[in-house]
This record gives sequence, structure tokens and C-alpha cells, in this order.
Amino acid sequence: MTDATLWLPLALTMPGVLLLLCLFPSARARMPSLTVVAPIPALAAALLAARDTSVTHTAHFFHAVLALDVAGTMLLAASAILWICAALYAVAEMRGAANAGNFSAWWLTAMLGNFCIFLSADLASFYLFLAVGTIGAYGLIIHTMTPDARRASMTYVGFALVGEASILIGLVLLAAAAPGNSLLIRDAVAGLSTSPWRDLTIAFLVLGFSLKIGLVPLHIWMPLAYTAAPIPAAAVLSGAAVNAGVIGLIRFMPFDGASTNIGTALATVGIVSTFYGVAVGINRANPKSVLAYSSVSQMGVIATLIGTGLATANTGMAVAAAFYAAHHALVKGGLFLRQGSASPENARNGWSSCRRSLLLWGLPACR
Repeated sequence: MTDATLWLPLALTMPGVLLLLCLFPSARARMPSLTVVAPIPALAAALLAARDTSVTHTAHFFHAVLALDVAGTMLLAASAILWICAALYAVAEMRGAANAGNFSAWWLTAMLGNFCIFLSADLASFYLFLAVGTIGAYGLIIHTMTPDARRASMTYVGFALVGEASILIGLVLLAAAAPGNSLLIRDAVAGLSTSPWRDLTIAFLVLGFSLKIGLVPLHIWMPLAYTAAPIPAAAVLSGAAVNAGVIGLIRFMPFDGASTNIGTALATVGIVSTFYGVAVGINRANPKSVLAYSSVSQMGVIATLIGTGLATANTGMAVAAAFYAAHHALVKGGLFLRQGSASPENARNGWSSCRRSLLLWGLPACR
């Protein structure tokens, strides 16, 4: 058993225990500051796994099978770093707010689902925690309870339900073709080569995960959600939560056998999304909307890589897509946090201090 294997259950236990404590009002009131430490075990697991990327680190969490491969390690590490930085921002942002405890509960729910997605190695736990992440994201988007937040959250949930329904159909078809009734993702994907529903399975999965990452024309929810959500929530949604769709495409696509038609279609939609996001984003006045359309564009690049790998049976494209997604998580999350610190409202509240500058990646904001 490796050091990383020991930390895999802890990566989920920490946010899970803190979330359970939110059931008690006295503990929920003190929860905002504890959200900063919740991602630390996940970061430790990723860093330890990075020391030996030649093996897949596996462990168990109740009945769920956990595994951390190269792609999962990169995405988990980047997401954990972003969750820590955004939590530091949120602690200061929510200080004194009456609903800070409720925000923390939604925050931990989204975090738990996010980490589990990167670690889940079986079909059942993957889908379960995909839904958990969606529930948490809904709570973060609707937090301010403004009309825009309500509209954005309902739009998000509507698109999420359609995407998860498509993914569920794909997972059921995967499970039906898995050898020996295995629910492990690697076994199910390996069984696709002999499945009579191979192309149909891949099509449902691609559709569902394409919606999760906001590819055109399934991107409508993304600008609404990122614009309506509070700054720290927008940072983790745009940088970490969106990668649930990326890891899904990486884990469930059969890169060892070419799927030319579906791969080409995915790459084509990716290229369209790449240029569409830039063309629309540069005409937006709201900085959060600009960053949202930037995410549409960057997810298009990732989809192009994965689609090309699927069409040509190139497994290296999956690792390249994971690296690009990890980079995007840190940069986009940092941009959202930086945009929040530079807003006039935060400047009036003293947010242009050196403390915020040090928090936000050492950017020169000291006055």
C-alpha cells in the first residue's frame, strides 16, 4: 500500500465529516474557516501519487472503489489548490454574513462531489457523486437569491438533468456490456470493444459530458451560472467543477480503439466552441461573463484534443487534455478571484490590501 493510497479515503472523509457537522447549527456557524483545510488531504493524495505515476493508486471508501491515475492526479491537485485559494477568499467575503454557514454547507457538498469524481473507479459511485456535485453547485449559484441567481440556478439544473440522464443511459449500456458484471470503469470501457451498442454508448456519454463542460450549443447555462454566482463560487465552478465533464470524457472514452465518426464530431464541435467563445466573449461588458465565455472556448480546446484522440486511437491525447484542464482550472479560478478583488465594491471594503494580494497568487495589488 502506497502513501497516496492511504490518503485517498481521507480526501473524501475530511469534506464529508465537515458536511455532516453542518447539520448542527452551532458547528455550521463556525464552518466557513474550516472549509480552508477540507481540501488538504486531497492535495496530499495527489502530490504523493505524483511521485509514482507508473501505477494507478487504488483504495476503498465504504463500497466505492477509488483510483488515482495520471489524469486524475493532475486534475485533483489543481482542483484542491483552487478550492483552498477560493476558500480563503470566501472566508473573508462571508465574514459576518448571516447565511455564511449555509454557504459553507453547499460549498462542502460541491467539493465532496468534485473530489469523488476524480477518484471514483466504479460506475455507481461516479454517477452518485456527479449528482452530489450538481446539487452543491446549484446551492452556490442560487446563494444570493436574486432574480438572476434564481434564473441561472434553474437553467443550470435543467441542463444538468438532461446531461446526467444522457450519462446514465451511457453508463447502463456500459454496465450491460461489462465482462463478468463488473462495475469498475476500466472493465466496462474495455468491454466496449465487443458491445453491440458501442457507438450508441459512446454517443450518449459524449453528449452528456459535452453538456457538463459547456460545448456549443449546450453552453447556455455556463455564462448565466458564472455571472450569477458569488466570486469564490464562480472560481471553483469554472476551474474545478467543470472538470467533472473532462475527467468523464477521459475515463469513459475507448482511446485504444478508434471511433472515427464520434471523435471527429466531438473535435469539430470543440473547434466551433473554441472560436465561438472568443468571438462572443470579447463583446461582453461584464468581466464574469467574459471569463465564462473564455471557459466555453477553453473547454472547446479540450474537447478537440479528446475528440482527436478518440478518432485516431491516440491515448496520449487524454493525458494532454488532462494537463490542459488542470492548467485552465488554476488560471481561470485565479482570474475570477483576481477580478473580484479588483471590483470597486471590494476596493471600498478594503480588499485592495496586501493580504488579498498575497492570497491571489502574488499579483501586485498592494497600494
